[in-house]
Amino acid sequence: MARMFFLTAIFMFSFHFAFANSSLQTYIVHVKIPQGGVNSGQSEELETWYNSFLPEATSSDTNNRRRMVHTYRNVITGFAAKLSQDEVKEMEKNDGFLYATPQKTYTLHTTHSPNFLGLYQNLGSWQGANYGAGVIIGVLDSGITPGHPSFSDEGMPPPPAKWKGKCELNGTVCNNKLIGARNFVTEVPGPPVDDFATARTRLARPWEISLRAPTCCFDSDILAAMDAAIEDGVDILSLSLGGVSVPFYNDSIAIGAFSAMERGIFVSCSAGNGGPGNSSLSNEAPWILTVGASTIDRKIRATAMLGNQESYDGESLYQLTGSLPGLLPLVYAGTSAGRVAKGQTVRDAGGAAMILMNDEASGYTTLADPHVLHATHVSYDAGLKIKNYINSSSTPTAAISFGGTVIGDKTAPAVASFSSRGPNFASPGILKPDIIGPGASILAAWPVSVDNYTNEKATFNMISGTSMSCPHLSGVAALIKSVHPDWSPAMIKSAIMTSATQINLNNSRILDQRYLSADIFAIGAGHVNPSMALDPGLVYDISSDDYISYLCYLYTEQQVAAIVHREISCHGPEYTGVPEAQLNYPSFAVVLGSTNYIYSRTVTNVGDAESTYSVQIESVPGVNVTVQPTLLSFNEVNQQMTYKIYFSREEYTTNGSYVQGSISWISAKHIVRIPVSVKLVL
Repeated sequence: MARMFFLTAIFMFSFHFAFANSSLQTYIVHVKIPQGGVNSGQSEELETWYNSFLPEATSSDTNNRRRMVHTYRNVITGFAAKLSQDEVKEMEKNDGFLYATPQKTYTLHTTHSPNFLGLYQNLGSWQGANYGAGVIIGVLDSGITPGHPSFSDEGMPPPPAKWKGKCELNGTVCNNKLIGARNFVTEVPGPPVDDFATARTRLARPWEISLRAPTCCFDSDILAAMDAAIEDGVDILSLSLGGVSVPFYNDSIAIGAFSAMERGIFVSCSAGNGGPGNSSLSNEAPWILTVGASTIDRKIRATAMLGNQESYDGESLYQLTGSLPGLLPLVYAGTSAGRVAKGQTVRDAGGAAMILMNDEASGYTTLADPHVLHATHVSYDAGLKIKNYINSSSTPTAAISFGGTVIGDKTAPAVASFSSRGPNFASPGILKPDIIGPGASILAAWPVSVDNYTNEKATFNMISGTSMSCPHLSGVAALIKSVHPDWSPAMIKSAIMTSATQINLNNSRILDQRYLSADIFAIGAGHVNPSMALDPGLVYDISSDDYISYLCYLYTEQQVAAIVHREISCHGPEYTGVPEAQLNYPSFAVVLGSTNYIYSRTVTNVGDAESTYSVQIESVPGVNVTVQPTLLSFNEVNQQMTYKIYFSREEYTTNGSYVQGSISWISAKHIVRIPVSVKLVL
């Protein structure tokens, strides 16, 4: 099993108000290293250089170290410090200064899901990958409950020799599974224990899970955690948080992830919980795996039974033991509170039970919440029918029947309503999200009891969000890394994307929350298929130089330098601007008008030495897509071959619409598929 190393940001409600009365705010300052002036490998010399940018000490500020919040060695060349606007303006005069930005705030975005993914204990791919042995996963989140049985290290060997991290859990020893834990939130000192749920429960009973989670973490702290992760030797970085879409040079997660990628670290990030609206994504950089959320085939069933003999299946983590409630009078009373809080309102008003219906946007996505009374969460369609019954009857009645855990929902995987969608706003020529994975009603370790049993030592809860799907993909990446330790992050990403499935358990196309075919901006390449990802046949590799050429097409040299934290010439022989669609990415996002385009892709053979692939094109409506050559024949492992893709319009009647298809390379053993999105313009 892959090891988990938690780089944490503890959330407390007082956290956001720490500097409400201060004229200083935290800036992230990017600087140059003067030629021959500082050896960046020496941390003391680097800190001396950073401190030279700070204002001179005054009587009220006798130590510049009080101003310094974080110093960075890996993710950027620079530091975070408490400064006034005037001090930043003065700092701009210093040689070596690049730019400074105020820190931004980001938001926080099991049992059956491994089986749903085809991963079984002591069988098949999971065992074949040795459970990700030797791979270290760094998780940036709100904290951890170290004593929870989920983090037992029974049967696990000691950490790899490369591990250089720390354990800052007071009174608790890290173990062979939880090999490190640190807190990087400077304004909330203490051990990295998850106080997020505890604080919310203490301050606002009953506790409520929110898919649109509150603000959590400053990007200066996130950069510090990523900087330490690189230093400490992680293989995978998993970030279940994000912010609004911004250019990559102003996106600390994208900047930190670039540095991690250059050092061979795979970065997996949640897509965000802004769905089903378009262009609602976070973490859109191509060197990041951007993960959306799907349902799984498990339901925690609670059925609404009406007085007219009709019944509608829903979900609830609250499951009644003992006799079922009989038919009771049914009324409609909408409230504006959260899902669980609505139940509290009902109970406070003397209600015995609650039927919670979706809004139209949420469609058929129902969730198993820890309700405070008899309740069921039903779809929008079921809710409309129940409302019609209420309006058509003089004495409407209802009861709730609890069915427990039910496995085998054939609509799974479906795209969860909350999962953020493309198109990619920050880089429209890169298709996002990349992949979807289990993220609805996932069983998770939880630090407090959600059912008022305060004596429980091991508490679990059902949590929904792309914050749940991202760790699933981080785990899959760990399996691949364990089997293929020499693969680059881009190769691992390609293996995950090109092996994905577009079919649900009913052998139909994956659906969205409306039970309509999910489009390419909801599922990306499709749903993760771990067993196929371990042996993808062909992969699309991308070097850091390739990414820099791509960035030179998007941004100025100074903006590119902010991302790659070194000076870059975009007009020399080393780097030239490469259009987004020309990046060797395992998908296409093309804008097509009257001009025809030719792009290329290069594949690397990681399957059998002797293998032949033929091309198969899933038609893109209104677009001619042709590939040359149509056959790729390999005779050795790691051999590379390049093919060209030609895009041209068939008709010009539609403007601004999107069409989709795919390009697949098929051999006797493998199907290597990349999705294609085309925006049609006049």
